[in-house]
Amino acid sequence: MLAKGIHRLCGLALLTLAGLVEAGEGRELAAQQGLAYPAVIAHRGASHDAPESTAAAYLLARELGADYLELDLQRTRDGVLVAVHDDNLQRTSDVARRFPERKGSPVSAFTLAELKSLDAGSWFNQAYPERARAAFAGLRILTLDEVMDIAEGNPEKRPGLYIETKVPSLFPGIEADLKARLQARGWLDTPGRVVLQSFDRNSLALLHKEMPQVPKVLLLWLGKGSIEPASAQTFAESGERDKAAFYARQQPKSHAEFERWLDYAKAAGAIGTGPSAALTAGGAQSYADLVQPWMNRMSHDKGLLVHVYTVDERVDFDKVMAAGVDGIFTNRSGPLLRYFARPPALGEAQILKALDY
Repeated sequence: MLAKGIHRLCGLALLTLAGLVEAGEGRELAAQQGLAYPAVIAHRGASHDAPESTAAAYLLARELGADYLELDLQRTRDGVLVAVHDDNLQRTSDVARRFPERKGSPVSAFTLAELKSLDAGSWFNQAYPERARAAFAGLRILTLDEVMDIAEGNPEKRPGLYIETKVPSLFPGIEADLKARLQARGWLDTPGRVVLQSFDRNSLALLHKEMPQVPKVLLLWLGKGSIEPASAQTFAESGERDKAAFYARQQPKSHAEFERWLDYAKAAGAIGTGPSAALTAGGAQSYADLVQPWMNRMSHDKGLLVHVYTVDERVDFDKVMAAGVDGIFTNRSGPLLRYFARPPALGEAQILKALDY
C-alpha cells in the first residue's frame, strides 16, 4: 500500500513537472504573438449569464476582464458582417414569429434591417429562467462594428477580438470583407489585438493571405471530414442517445492522423489550434478529448499554441490546464478569471445591474 502511494505521488509530481514545462513553452509562444497567457476567451461573450452574442454578454465579459471577446462572423443579404453563431436564427431569436415563412432560412437571406427587427434576448429568459432579466428582452443582433465599439468602450478594459469565419463557404469573400472592417477601425495596428479562427482550412488560408500578420487558429474536430476517428461511426449512426458519452470514447485514428491536422494548421498560416474537450459532467458542450497531454506536447513541439473549447467548470479548468493548454474558450469568464487569480472587482450580477440590465 505504501509503495503504491509513493508511486502515485511520484506520478503526480511528474505530471506537475510536465505541466510546468508545457506552461513555459506556451507562455513563450504566446509572448511571440503578443497574445494573453493563459488566455480567457469569452465565448460569444459572457454567455452563461446573458444572451449569447448580444451587447449584454459582450459588455459583461469586457467588464469582468476577459482577454478576448469571441464571435462567429456571418454576412447579411446586404453585405454587413454580423455576430451570429447558428446556421439559422430559430434558437436565439423570435424569427419564427416575425418571419414565419422564412424561419429556417440562413442568416444570409436577411437584410440587416430585418435582423435588427428580431428579439435576440427573450429566448434566453425562457431557456434559463433562473438567470432571466427583464432587460434582456428585445436585445438585438450585433454587427461586427458594434462588437468593436463594445471592446473599445472602456479605456481601462480593452479586450481583443477572437473572430471565427462561420461556414465561410456560404460567404465568398468574407475574409477580405473582414480585413476591410478591421483595417478601417485600426484593429490591425496592434499585434495580438485580433485572433482569427476557423474550422475551414481554406478560409484560414484566405485569412492568412489577407492578414498575414494576424495570429490565426485552426479549430479542431474529431469526425468525418476532420480528424479521422478510430471508430468509423458517427454519433447519428451509433444509435446512442448520450452524445457526450459517445464523443468521450472517441480517439483519433492514430498519432499520425492528429499530427496531420497540426501540419494543416501550420500550412494555412496558423499559430495555434482550437481543440475540443471532453467535460467531466458531459453536456451539450462536451466532445472528443483533443487536449490530451501528448497532443498538447506535439502542438507545442510544432510551435503551435492550444486554446481549448468550451470549458466552464473548475474541475475541467484543472484538467485542461494540467494537460498543458494555453487558453480557454469559456461561457463563464468570471469563474475562469477567479481560477487564474485575476478576480473581477464586482460579481456578474453587480456588473449587469451597473450596466442597466
